[in-house]
Amino acid sequence: MEVNILASGSDGNCVAVRSGQTTILIDAGIAKTKIEKRLLEVGIRPDEIAAIFVTHAHSDHIKGLPLAAKYLIPVYATYGEWKCIAEPEEKDGLVEVGKGPCFFDPNGFTVTAFKTYHDAYEPVGYTVTAGERKASICLDTGKVDPEMLETMAGSDIYVIEANHDPSMVEAGPYPDSVKSRILSDIGHLSNEQVAVTLGSLIQGRGERIYLTHLSKRNNLPALAEMTVKQALKRKGLEEGKHYEIEVV
Repeated sequence: MEVNILASGSDGNCVAVRSGQTTILIDAGIAKTKIEKRLLEVGIRPDEIAAIFVTHAHSDHIKGLPLAAKYLIPVYATYGEWKCIAEPEEKDGLVEVGKGPCFFDPNGFTVTAFKTYHDAYEPVGYTVTAGERKASICLDTGKVDPEMLETMAGSDIYVIEANHDPSMVEAGPYPDSVKSRILSDIGHLSNEQVAVTLGSLIQGRGERIYLTHLSKRNNLPALAEMTVKQALKRKGLEEGKHYEIEVV
């Protein structure tokens, strides 16, 4: 299984997951033409995308959904998020999903939705399995609960947001209402929250970690990476020996 982060952050999010001849997208939050370009750059033809799975209907996750209409790609979303996708052309091909397995293909590619906590109607993350490989994608959530940990456990690849450092948020220029939203249980994960989460999940089997959705104003890539590494070091795990990590 291979994961390519095509876009990450408040300007747009899009993750390509490929196994064998099957490729799906988790979110399509940048312009259609940019998705096409970035897919081609990693060797994936846009007309070969099997499906698009939406985590939630904020613009930085659905901006590029016209890609689905162009290439007749089925789009999967929970009902709560489906009804928030306003543009008619973006609704073409949408399929409601809920918890449990929600997509299969003849090669045994399985996608499972799990509940997340964000200021949206029915946001979800996804696990993707193909053969013995598993990836977990958790892009926007204010907290991680035991059910989320159980669903993501045993993954070979983790794509998870490390949005902010709380002290940078508090000292930053945003209005108090925005700060409260970011720091709330329906906002975004902090570096420390991600570190605790990965400390519970990483077993030292060579897992690959992608830290995503970093705030440009309220985080630093080196700080996010260091916070996670320190948590894993306390478990006796070393980068390069027990796991790999990349900030995108």
